Amino acid sequence: MNDILFEKRGCVGLVTLNRPKALNALTLDMIKGLAEQLEDWKQDDDVKAVILTSASERAFSAGADIRFVYTCKGNPPYEFFSTEYKMNCSMASYPKPYISLVDGIVMGGGVGLSCHGRYIAAGSKTTFAMPETGIGFFPDVGGAYLLPRLPGKVGIYCGMTGARLGQSDCLKFGLATHAIGAESFPEIIKQIASGAAPEEVLARHAGVATGEGLDDETLVVIAEAFSGASVKEIIARLEANPAPFARQTLDLLRSRSPLSVHIAFEQMRRGASMSFNACMQMEYRILERILDGSDFYEGVRATIVDKDGAPAWQPSTFEAVTEEMVLSHFLPLEQQRELFNRP
Repeated sequence: MNDILFEKRGCVGLVTLNRPKALNALTLDMIKGLAEQLEDWKQDDDVKAVILTSASERAFSAGADIRFVYTCKGNPPYEFFSTEYKMNCSMASYPKPYISLVDGIVMGGGVGLSCHGRYIAAGSKTTFAMPETGIGFFPDVGGAYLLPRLPGKVGIYCGMTGARLGQSDCLKFGLATHAIGAESFPEIIKQIASGAAPEEVLARHAGVATGEGLDDETLVVIAEAFSGASVKEIIARLEANPAPFARQTLDLLRSRSPLSVHIAFEQMRRGASMSFNACMQMEYRILERILDGSDFYEGVRATIVDKDGAPAWQPSTFEAVTEEMVLSHFLPLEQQRELFNRP
């Protein structure tokens, strides 16, 4: 378990992601180890708080080990995702302060590790994204719950396009609770491990977020366009807007898997009024259908394996995606295959 380290330091259960060469991409062993450790610490009266941090200066976590999932084509690793999703549910309801010290890349599964806890301290190099539609996937690990609850339709924008946000935007939109330089992380761990209240320690170290972030004019474009009632309407609003940002966003959206963009929109539309666990059950239903399809494998091939940047999406256009194609991803599974019925 060298890829993820566990330590009791004072009254803190400390987790260190330790796979720096892979940007802390999550393996099944890492997920299982973390899930089991969180359960142990939940029952341990000596552990008053849990802190997640990273041994990498470049990344908190870039997400799941997508290359591994790609190699399993024909025999999808459902256990990988069911274990991860149930762990996300545990994090969202964790009874002790759950603190993520984030800097560098935090994407996909890394968002699931950090954004459902009580406190998220974002360093100056934080780069948040849910870029899954760019590989024929969808913004999972609780994206259905998290993203539609962000103000100004920013979460819908991020989930559909995969756009990146820096430290200042993470703080502004609630993806971080504190802006804190990564150089302060060791001292924060030390003070909380010594028994100091996490909220007080984080408040003492918090500063002003860096980076310009999305300006007011851009936020108006996002709010207006992504308030659309369908993917078709969102595209039409972007096409009708003369702002350069609208054109850039339209180009970004059109580079994504058309089917994945439609699925992401429907996922977030539904998730806006669902409980966290209900969102995770829905996401697992989508997951099984995605892994049984073709766009994910084609997206990974074009982006990570062959790196030709030319995925052959099926369907290839937004107009060719039918309602039936989208809704089929949300149907219930056989009872024994539903997320919370899996061993």
